Amino acid sequence: MTTQKFEHEIETLKIFLQTYCASKHTNQFPIKQNIPYKNFYFSTTLNLCSECLGIFEYSLDKLQNCPHEEKPRCRKCPTPCYEKSQWKQLAKIMRFSGVKLGLLKLKNKLFS
Repeated sequence: MTTQKFEHEIETLKIFLQTYCASKHTNQFPIKQNIPYKNFYFSTTLNLCSECLGIFEYSLDKLQNCPHEEKPRCRKCPTPCYEKSQWKQLAKIMRFSGVKLGLLKLKNKLFS
């Protein structure tokens, strides 16, 4: 996977998790992380609760160790690496955040 694709995946995961966490949980705190990938480090700041931070770190570990040169969508992956319960939890988060972000985008379009 290219470093640009890896960075895009991190940003997508961050946006979806922060959207979910802000809507469902309390006690978020800012976390600055330096994430290694190949010969690069990506710096990002997250605003998550401890539960969502754990999900981010689990997903990040799987992303860093993805064996595919071109990362497929996890749903269509021939060699899934997520544990079933973790995959279901992240799918729930992505579904919730995708709808919420889509509605916000539509609202901004209608009222701008």
